[in-house]
Amino acid sequence: MDEWTEIRRKVLVEGASKRSIHRDYGIGHQALAKILANPEPPGYQMAQARQKPVLGPFLDVIDEILATDLEAPAKQRHTAKRIFDRLRAEYGYTGCYSQVQTAVASAKRYSKEAFVPLSHPPGHAQFDFGEAVVEIAGERQKAALGVITLPYSDVYFVSAYPRECTETFQAAHVTGFEFFCGVPLRTSYDNTTIAVSKVIGRERELTRGFLTLESHYLFDHHFCRVGRGNEKGHVENHVGYSRRNLLVPVPSFPSWAAFNEYLAACCYADLFRRVRGKVGTKADRLTEDRAAMLDLPSVAFEPRRVVQGHANSLSLVRFDRNDYSVPTAYAHHEVTVIGGIEDVAITAGTNVIARHVRHWGKEHTSFDPLHYLALLERKPGAIDFARPLVDWGLPECFATLRRRLEADLGHSGTREFIKVLRLLEGATLPALTRAVDAALGIGAMGSDAISLILFHHAEQPVGLFSLDGHPHLKSFVIEPPDLSAYRTLTHTGAAS
Repeated sequence: MDEWTEIRRKVLVEGASKRSIHRDYGIGHQALAKILANPEPPGYQMAQARQKPVLGPFLDVIDEILATDLEAPAKQRHTAKRIFDRLRAEYGYTGCYSQVQTAVASAKRYSKEAFVPLSHPPGHAQFDFGEAVVEIAGERQKAALGVITLPYSDVYFVSAYPRECTETFQAAHVTGFEFFCGVPLRTSYDNTTIAVSKVIGRERELTRGFLTLESHYLFDHHFCRVGRGNEKGHVENHVGYSRRNLLVPVPSFPSWAAFNEYLAACCYADLFRRVRGKVGTKADRLTEDRAAMLDLPSVAFEPRRVVQGHANSLSLVRFDRNDYSVPTAYAHHEVTVIGGIEDVAITAGTNVIARHVRHWGKEHTSFDPLHYLALLERKPGAIDFARPLVDWGLPECFATLRRRLEADLGHSGTREFIKVLRLLEGATLPALTRAVDAALGIGAMGSDAISLILFHHAEQPVGLFSLDGHPHLKSFVIEPPDLSAYRTLTHTGAAS
């Protein structure tokens, strides 16, 4: 390029002859004419495309195969290798694989769809679930990442759950809205079955769980056209961003709560980052987003899934692939199961008859030993084989009590011991443990005696109200009650 510029200056500015340029630089007439006609080297340009004598006749076949692929399932489309095999087997192609590979790559590149940039007004949001691997309490497992974004300010919030379902979908919105300190006017979604039960053309039949959430917060919805995820490309980009920047390498946390605390801290720190091409930080632009949002409702929303269930002959109710016990009095009854993020409540009518810690695995059974004590009282011989009592870690004093009762009363002692255990239906384990210890100390081991001790321990002594610190009450005088009528009654009763 230096020589090009020098030759142009000597001829066009200094007036050097072309003959001297031919002599000094050793270039021909055509080369000099090109230099004088172009400010910079024009580069090599082929007059016509290079011929492909071997592959050329098959280019239309490749285009036809790729066009047909657009209607095929995404995971069952042609690779370059498969097209090469078909060209050889079905069309008599004799060339090499690399030519087919290059032609397929070129055809796919130029056939990619182009999109129109979308506008994002303040107060609008997008939501999507992603997936990542994380270690919780020493166990590596998949996490469902609920990501909600505000495209105008580029603010996003991520929360993690053991699985993608109705209650985690709701919980991700609750935590996201609380982080934004407002409710977006409209949120865009894909056609997830959690929110959409049926797609009918442009219409959507929405699920009860989604409508409950929407009715509580009063936001509007927008569902992308089927197969058009680009309509919520902002949140899809942030799903990948979160996974690459917050979860690499694979992080480890003692609990899901600790994991979500980490994610919330990362989202908060991101508020102070400036987005390319935007004025101010994300936090500055979030103020404009909030101004356009709805206020948070005064009543909190409880993420949960409500389903109808049935208690079987073992007093177990199945919910979300796991079994939970209920009192044996409700065996063979229809019940309602309310599944939350932390626990599972089971109701019969208006009464909550059982509550368990939520298990997010599958084929797990949660027993509450108290649910089976009433049945065991009628069948005391099954106490040593009752599965709900196998892992019940009772203090040692209960084993001592049972040995003494059975030594004194024989088989009736087992039933008496179960009656003692049933006192846990109205008392805490620490309180009953103290009562059993006290009963063993005085040799009163029956259920009635332990119940009396338990009641005595729970009874609160009457306290005297102190006037210290209440000078305004000292001026009040309370007259003693008139007990004459009471004395008359007691005198009459004694005389009769």
